[in-house]
Amino acid sequence: MTALLQQAFEKASHLPDPDQDQLAQALLSEIESESRWNHAFDRSQDMLQRMGAKALADMKAGCGKEMGFDEL
Repeated sequence: MTALLQQAFEKASHLPDPDQDQLAQALLSEIESESRWNHAFDRSQDMLQRMGAKALADMKAGCGKEMGFDEL
């Protein structure tokens, strides 16, 4: 455990029990969300590489046009 996380837990240990539970639930929820995101991202690498290769090939073939992020 890092020193900063240990410091946060030490401070949190002085909060009232309901506040500790609320903080713990938020932390556990964030950890779970991050884990799901990482898993989904890891599974999508092949598809993202294929999509990127197709987009580059389309651009080289003149089948697309360069656009900014705010253009539809």
